[in-house]
Amino acid sequence: MARPVVGIISNSYLIGDQYPAHATGLINSQAVAGVSGCLPLLIPSDPRLVSVEELLEVCDGFLLTGGRPNVHPSEYGEEPTPEHGDFDRCRDAITLPLVRACVERGQPFFGICRGFQEVNVAMGGTLHPEIRDLPGRMNHRMPPDGTLEEKFALRHCVTFTEGGVFHRLLGTTEVMTNSLHGQGIKTPGARIVVDGTAPDGTPEAIYVRGAPGFTLSVQWHPEWNAANDPVSRPLFTAFGDAVRAWAAGKSRVDRRRSA
Repeated sequence: MARPVVGIISNSYLIGDQYPAHATGLINSQAVAGVSGCLPLLIPSDPRLVSVEELLEVCDGFLLTGGRPNVHPSEYGEEPTPEHGDFDRCRDAITLPLVRACVERGQPFFGICRGFQEVNVAMGGTLHPEIRDLPGRMNHRMPPDGTLEEKFALRHCVTFTEGGVFHRLLGTTEVMTNSLHGQGIKTPGARIVVDGTAPDGTPEAIYVRGAPGFTLSVQWHPEWNAANDPVSRPLFTAFGDAVRAWAAGKSRVDRRRSA
């Protein structure tokens, strides 16, 4: 039986400062294939190449990955500054309407880091350009030096709402996570529920209230060591279950149409 398809959002890169490319980390595909049990399909995030409507038909669910470029602040009514960093306007043009369409349809997505921020912006929320500059906040950015293991090491706890979605899924109200982001949620969007926070109050886990499908999103990177990490594995497993449920429902509809 064919695996359901998870569209993995890619980022725009320049290889050697000259050659344009779309790419994302291998660990995203490994987590989708190995833990979620789905077929990973990399999406070229460019509205000149693909449309949201096509993606919704081809894919059963979506992984909104992390990435160095940030959501352009004009998407939440602010002017860009040097603190906002680099942008990927083509990705914005795909992911923001894609999130809104998935929320309406009940089609599952899992947001990670930039993807977490995209979900908030898509639902009308705003972002801080640099969390570490805010009074009382820690530096959430990736360590500049060291091995990948050191950069993705567990760095702070995240506390979930008692009895909330993440508490029920993970069986605990507190977990340890990595931290590799500069921006963060300033104002939660409409229907965005902040279900987990870092010790300094930074939102770390959200979902969309009243959405009929899987909308869990996290500010950290659960794709790292997803097969073995006690927090990452249940997240990707639950996402895979939601994608399979969507694919099964779509298959039933297709069979009725062809009957």
